[in-house]
Amino acid sequence: MSQIALPLVVRRRGDPARIVLGNANRHVADALQEPAGWPFGTAVLLGPPRAGKSLFARWFAASGQGEAIDDADRLDETALFHRWNRAQEEGRPLLLTARAPAWTIALPDLRSRIGAALTLEIGVPDDAMVADLIEAHAAQRGLALGEGALTYLVPRAERGFAGIERLVAAIDRLSLERKAPATMSIWRDALAAVMGPEQQKLDFDPPN
Repeated sequence: MSQIALPLVVRRRGDPARIVLGNANRHVADALQEPAGWPFGTAVLLGPPRAGKSLFARWFAASGQGEAIDDADRLDETALFHRWNRAQEEGRPLLLTARAPAWTIALPDLRSRIGAALTLEIGVPDDAMVADLIEAHAAQRGLALGEGALTYLVPRAERGFAGIERLVAAIDRLSLERKAPATMSIWRDALAAVMGPEQQKLDFDPPN
């Protein structure tokens, strides 16, 4: 499992905080380590909920390489434009995070500045990253998934960061409620709880 140190994310007990890297976000980690190459010293990070945008922003700010503004798409546009200007005057790289799809900006001056920035987007995790995320969330909860869990869960899990987190939370909850280890009956019921009728079809027509 490939990881980088971050201020807050899924963690193993006693280990420093980490974020799981994979196909969907490795390019983001690489770009954040080279802010000198950003156009006008600015990068915009887009991504779905729970994909780690805020965590990347915290890591970047903590690294001392520049300033990060999380949820920039929710801020007053005039105030954000002033902060962009201040970062330019100080020569400090500026990372902005926003929700995907593309951020819509009404203020023309701000829109032109943001439009010229480097755009980074967190993508959809592939099977290898889904497996790593399931393992990482389980480790954070101290949850033993049981033998064969990834083989069963990965092909059936939602391909989204929030969905993967909900799945592991459901497995943990059911295991605690039933006072039983997480085995196939719990995996199946957790999938049904978070994915609904789609999971029933998968169970009758399992992937090769």
